[in-house]
Amino acid sequence: MMQVQEQTVYTPNEDLLVVKNLVKYFPIRSGLLQRVKAHVKAVDGVSFTIKKGETLGLVGESGCGKTTVGRTVLRLIPHTNGNVYFEGKDVFALRGSELKDIRKDMQIVFQDPYSSLDPRVPVGESIMEGLIVHRIGSPAERWERAIQLLRQVNMEDFHAKRYPHEFSGGQRQRIGIARALALDPKFIVADEPVSALDVSVQAQVLNILMDLQQEFGLTYLFIAHNLSVVEHISTRVAVMYLGKMVELASRKEIFENPQHPYTQALMSAIPIPNPKVAGTRERIILKGDVPSPINPPRGCHFHPRCRYAMKGRCDVDEPSFQDYGDGHFVACWLLEKDAS
Repeated sequence: MMQVQEQTVYTPNEDLLVVKNLVKYFPIRSGLLQRVKAHVKAVDGVSFTIKKGETLGLVGESGCGKTTVGRTVLRLIPHTNGNVYFEGKDVFALRGSELKDIRKDMQIVFQDPYSSLDPRVPVGESIMEGLIVHRIGSPAERWERAIQLLRQVNMEDFHAKRYPHEFSGGQRQRIGIARALALDPKFIVADEPVSALDVSVQAQVLNILMDLQQEFGLTYLFIAHNLSVVEHISTRVAVMYLGKMVELASRKEIFENPQHPYTQALMSAIPIPNPKVAGTRERIILKGDVPSPINPPRGCHFHPRCRYAMKGRCDVDEPSFQDYGDGHFVACWLLEKDAS
């Protein structure tokens, strides 16, 4: 069984990242002239904030837009609409040296640790790459920094001269974390950093991330499928479905009192370690398949699979993403006072 240390209780004091109505559409081209025929609506109006020192867990089914949110926020891919503010600066408006400077504060740990590392370069040089781009330190100082970072993720000095294929998946992910830390960032997008790892190795990587957060005051956007992992590491949890955010609340609130039918279905799928002691829960089986993001349903995107869907309301009008108390945001007509 995965053994993960207790999550440290942080006291965030102000918003580090503010995302407002973020939209990312991918064009579908066809024909001789490659004209745009339609769009994949990967992210369709997502808003949230992340405070300094906290971890926001972002969960949902494959294809819901989680990874696209993380990469668009960092400007790794261009946005379609919306705004992202980092420490009050409009990230999408920055150019030249200003954009280069803010990239030092915003880093990413990729899902696949092998494909994110250059197989022809020793891992020590991969870790130093950001320092070289930003012209920080001398060659000797950069190498020493790489060694220091490897030690912080529980690896040995001699590992710096080895190549990615010589490491296990967990070790490569730790190298990816070390590389993300090279420029002393304030914010890290962790894009499913443990999904490809064994359960015991997942615990090691999670503990490293939590230790580093406590030591350096890091802020995380933690993207994952595994709800048990999200429960261990997150301060707050956001749930996405088909490009939309449907629920956002504190970790305790969303796991103990989920309000959106989709969130309730996700929580019902979490395995209970000892049903004889903890009891059982109702398993909610969602009907149908996830609709295409090319042509999402009218109204609430979830209504074709929702057992509570109200004809004439859920299939016509899109619910607003509202705060129903204590920072518990939900987009669902069932919670509207005038629902009928």
